[in-house]
Amino acid sequence: MLPKYSVYQQLIEAKVVAVVRGQNSHEAIQVSKAAIEGGITAIELTYTTPEVEEVFKELRHMNVLLGAGSVMDPETARHAILSGAKFIVSSHFVKEIATLCNRYSVPYLPGCMNISDMALALEAGCDVLKLFPANTFDPSFIKSVNGPLPNVRIMPTGGISLKNMNDWLSAGAVAVGVGSDLTKAFQKGGYDEAVSLSREYIAKMNQHSEV
Repeated sequence: MLPKYSVYQQLIEAKVVAVVRGQNSHEAIQVSKAAIEGGITAIELTYTTPEVEEVFKELRHMNVLLGAGSVMDPETARHAILSGAKFIVSSHFVKEIATLCNRYSVPYLPGCMNISDMALALEAGCDVLKLFPANTFDPSFIKSVNGPLPNVRIMPTGGISLKNMNDWLSAGAVAVGVGSDLTKAFQKGGYDEAVSLSREYIAKMNQHSEV
């Protein structure tokens, strides 16, 4: 199996991706480690976190699938790949990022909100698309998209919570991106509270898998 599709398989098996956006590298490291201890096996480190390369250095040898988020250009994508990112995520589709990621067989998950964006991303070799921000859509949107574009696989991010994550998974999402909830838990109650919330997400995901 090509490395690209091995990573996709890991994402699909993980189902929950922790999107970590820290005020600084220390906070991002702590939130990430709490997510890992809580059972989350895929983490997207955003490039809006100051000194995010330090976070990659700390986590890249841990047993977790690391990706990079908020990637705006191919130069940043290349930096992320060299830092240990196994997949690249952006808030919108950037053709140059798709070209670079295809060159190195790295999955690229661009943010898309409409059929036109999704069709362009598919043509550029993107196999899983990020629906962002997901809180402006209903889970039924996935079925609507899969009518004209049956090959589209979607990972909703933005506004995903314990209350609605299984609605999205049941609607056909291959995974969900969980962001601010974990950081807020860490800021409010520290490391242990972030671990506890991560475990709740995994327990909720397991409930869906058992249905």
